[in-house]
Amino acid sequence: MDDDRIPTELWVKAHVRRCVAEAIPAYVVRKGSPYGGLVMLKLNQLEQGCRVLTQTRDMEGRTAWLAARENALMPEADADAYIERAVKRDPDLWVIEIEDRAGRHPFEGKLI
Repeated sequence: MDDDRIPTELWVKAHVRRCVAEAIPAYVVRKGSPYGGLVMLKLNQLEQGCRVLTQTRDMEGRTAWLAARENALMPEADADAYIERAVKRDPDLWVIEIEDRAGRHPFEGKLI
């Protein structure tokens, strides 16, 4: 492996474990490529709706998150449809659902 980044599967497991430690329910909804798949977060704020964030890189190569629909809350069915379309384009994609009314998550990286 030429890249010095850790495999996606290990990165996801560490972050889900961190969610558990912080009492934030998190579930791996879809497993992608264990080595190089990108991650998509479905932030389920329950009755308020959902936000969807897609992992990307900023100009310096650091992890960042691209918000769907300008980070607006959307009905869960719309979030699921958005994710389904993304998975069709990228079958290596990982999807993690986090349930938290405040939309908290321990995934580092700025929102762009």
